[in-house]
Amino acid sequence: MTVRSLFVALTWLARGSWDGGALVDQMTERATYRDVFGVAEFRVLWLAQLLSVAGDQLARVALTVLVYDRTRSPLLAAVTYAVTIIPIFAGGVLLAGLADRLPRRSVMILCDLARGALVLVMVIPGLPLAALVVLLFAVTLFTAPFTAARSGIYPDILSGDRYVLGTAVTMTTYQFAQVTGFAVGGALVGFLGARTCLVTDAVTFALSAVLVRFGVDARPAANALAGRVFAPVADAIAGVRLVFGRPALRTPMLFGWLATFIVVPEGLAAPLARWLHGGDLLVGLILAATALGVSVGSVAFSRLVDPGRRVRWMGPLAVASCLVLVLLAIHLTAPLILLVLFTSGACTCFQMAANAAFVVAAPPEQRSQAFGLAQAGIYLGQGGAVIVAGAAAARYAPPIVVAVGGTIGTAAALILTIRNRQKS
Repeated sequence: MTVRSLFVALTWLARGSWDGGALVDQMTERATYRDVFGVAEFRVLWLAQLLSVAGDQLARVALTVLVYDRTRSPLLAAVTYAVTIIPIFAGGVLLAGLADRLPRRSVMILCDLARGALVLVMVIPGLPLAALVVLLFAVTLFTAPFTAARSGIYPDILSGDRYVLGTAVTMTTYQFAQVTGFAVGGALVGFLGARTCLVTDAVTFALSAVLVRFGVDARPAANALAGRVFAPVADAIAGVRLVFGRPALRTPMLFGWLATFIVVPEGLAAPLARWLHGGDLLVGLILAATALGVSVGSVAFSRLVDPGRRVRWMGPLAVASCLVLVLLAIHLTAPLILLVLFTSGACTCFQMAANAAFVVAAPPEQRSQAFGLAQAGIYLGQGGAVIVAGAAAARYAPPIVVAVGGTIGTAAALILTIRNRQKS
């Protein structure tokens, strides 16, 4: 397929793609970043996010180093890092509903304080390795209700196009904080020591709690069942029925889950760099290429594309974000692979449109539970994709594995886009 014919096909999909109904109606006026940062509550939540994500990344590096220093086991060090990701899925399914039953500001503060206290316990000398892992699991478990509460608050303080721009800011901030945390984390751990870095992480949680307490307005619990006993399993089942039972929620959620395929190159960064005869620098560039693409794409999409067109281009951009990865099958050079990864990351700006559509369709009293389930699905898919890709890369060339993942993702994105085009 030529570039021209590909462009024509994507344009055809965009003309009839799902238009989002109420979303398009609410996104007719273009906002600016000045409008977004003009909201005091958003500024507070943005700064709290920057602190907590950077601190989390620093703690991950610190604890991984601490475990390796004590055990000299690469496997245990890797397991320790994995424990910082797995609980987010369980928390998203079972605990996100807390942010609907309780005031969301209170949930954020309690989660920050709990995580800070647990991290401080990790600093105790001589703590058994099993205890460290359990504490780390608990710290990460509290991340899910915190994120669900913050996601539930954003639509209350940012309306219309300001919400889309706010999403662009949070996506860019998350990528920047992650890259910075990883890049600086190793140096800081070596200079300050693992325990000092863990204390620093606890301080970031405390600062985040203070910012939220004094910078975010108090609001009542959104769920009418707030007075009843918290039933995580029942809430999770109700949430699953909600998001899968309403096409207006199910469709943008499934588009969001396409991130499963885009993360494969990051999971194979080290073997891909070795296949290209590169070293640690190339590993870092591979990881940074997608993150940089996400940041640039988010800003460009929110500033250059009219509000009413964003959701219509959600399908074509989702297809493109996976389709460009198929190019790795033709054995590209390292610079071209970095360009492909950057392009794939830039095309993931469709996630902003999916996120906005999801917010509009989610009932306020179950918004956090719905967000928690959507995010849990992303983490589960990404974790599974990385594991499968890693196993496949042990037998096949890493570029081929990435290309196969891109092919599967392209097929899934096309099915979603065409189905919604037919329904529009």
